[in-house]
Amino acid sequence: MQSVSLSLFRFDGAAARLWALAMMGGARPMMRKVPGLGFWKLCGSGTGEGFTPLPNTAVYAILGVFDSPRAAQEATLGARPWTRFRAHAAEDWTVYLTPISSRGAWSGSTPFTEVADPGEGPLAALTRATLKPGIAARFWRRVPDISRMIGADPNVLFKIGIGEVPLLHQVTFSVWPDADAMSEFARRSGPHAEAIAAVRRGQWFREELYARFRVAGETGSWEGRSPRLPQSTAPLEAR
Repeated sequence: MQSVSLSLFRFDGAAARLWALAMMGGARPMMRKVPGLGFWKLCGSGTGEGFTPLPNTAVYAILGVFDSPRAAQEATLGARPWTRFRAHAAEDWTVYLTPISSRGAWSGSTPFTEVADPGEGPLAALTRATLKPGIAARFWRRVPDISRMIGADPNVLFKIGIGEVPLLHQVTFSVWPDADAMSEFARRSGPHAEAIAAVRRGQWFREELYARFRVAGETGSWEGRSPRLPQSTAPLEAR
């Protein structure tokens, strides 16, 4: 069964941040050698909670798609890219995900293979889009209002914006307690709904992908703790 991991790393100090930036290119040969790893992306983040066009030089991410939960766990705990990032980071957190729905493409690929929804644990949503250069400014003008709306939602357990190329490649990731909370936010009128309508009218994206996952487990911490995931979510521990 396919397993997806998202690992976040926070770096303190100028030297560590410069190292992490260099690894956005330097880690690529290492990623290609990781057993069981198919699709992968190295990403930066935006300032604040990530939903801004200004890069955050302190936070970087590794997304990995593995052919099994064991391969995901072994790689994120012991493979060279993750161990090197972890050795330089002040803090790191990895969440393990089971894909239950996906539509669209990412860099011309369909990376996530859907499985039957196990029906337990929080849900995660991932959206990824390649913006058309001519509309990037219009898109990013809407983002602060959307960010404030997500931040004010009492149901969202975790949220971050990451991306491969500043301004043009945008990824949002959020964790929700259940499908009702996630769907209610998506349907609610306001900046989020207005932005979706504008995207559809103007065909702002060259490529887009929308996926949902069940959260299977987590390791590490973010801001000194688990990102408020329910205690029923069993962590994956090193074995």
